[in-house]
Amino acid sequence: MKKQKQTKGKDGRSLSREAQEAIRIRAVRAARKSGRVNQIAGQFGVSRGTVSMWLKKYREGGVGALRKKRQGRPPGKKITREQSRVVMGIIVDRTPDQLKLPFALWTREAVRDLIEKKFHIRISVMTAGRWLKSWGMTPQKPLRRAFEQDPEAIRRWLEEEYPYIRKAAKAEGAEIHWGDEMGLRSDHQTGTSYGLKGRTPVIPGTGQRFGCSLISTITNRGTLRFMVFKERFKSLVMIRFLKRLFKSVHRKIYLIIDRHPVHVSRLVKKWFEKNQRMVKVFFLPAYAPELNPDEYLNHDVKSNAVGRRRAMNQEELMADIRGYCRSTQRQPEIVKKFFEAPKVRYAIN
Repeated sequence: MKKQKQTKGKDGRSLSREAQEAIRIRAVRAARKSGRVNQIAGQFGVSRGTVSMWLKKYREGGVGALRKKRQGRPPGKKITREQSRVVMGIIVDRTPDQLKLPFALWTREAVRDLIEKKFHIRISVMTAGRWLKSWGMTPQKPLRRAFEQDPEAIRRWLEEEYPYIRKAAKAEGAEIHWGDEMGLRSDHQTGTSYGLKGRTPVIPGTGQRFGCSLISTITNRGTLRFMVFKERFKSLVMIRFLKRLFKSVHRKIYLIIDRHPVHVSRLVKKWFEKNQRMVKVFFLPAYAPELNPDEYLNHDVKSNAVGRRRAMNQEELMADIRGYCRSTQRQPEIVKKFFEAPKVRYAIN
């Protein structure tokens, strides 16, 4: 048999798919005819083991087994632009369990199963991830929303009730205050700290736990009023704060708060009735704290006045909170920024 000329250093992988197939088929035919595997391997510039493997494939699957498999990612099925829009709309507006999928969050697996259930298109988890990325979707930590929240009540508040409050306040020359209260604990921690890999940083502090509370109101003009206290939040505490508030504000107040039991208690209601010439109270929709700009002040205080510094006792904790709130009072532009969050922009004017 005439020895085939080989190009020194030539890698068969650089040949076309058809050329590689032809070499395998010719080598197998020659090996089967002559039975000299070593000689055939030398003629075609491959190892003896390679020729033996080709022979085995041929015996098991015939010539078709010697065909070159398609390289790269398998083509798979495609999704139309309209189907993509449908899937994106479902991800934004619904949760997997609402569609009876066995997931609580929209993971790549959940999206894969949604596409198969909706359009009978079976894809891999990696493909689902690529599609999500191409649609502009990223993995994010979801916000919690109470099941009891009433969408119709939210709509009425945004489209009817608050516009009325804003118009009435302007007519009366009143100032709209958004109020809230929160408890603070000494062991609250926010942020991260650099350290050696595998060795979690340790922040020294007292093992005792203590706390206090903060009640506050803010306006979209940048005004902040607050009171730090250590006792439980009860009706008399609320009334004490209201008295302090009205001493510092020399005009009628429209106060917007939630329906905390203290806010609707008999004593507080009586106080509002007695002072109705100077204050008018309005209540936010139930289970909708995200509609209250004062919530963003609460997050700010927790993160920066408490979470990043360790107080050694209750007095020090209260002093830290007072100091931070007083600093914020002197910077109205910071308070105004709380109204720029997407959920409360409706109250910016």
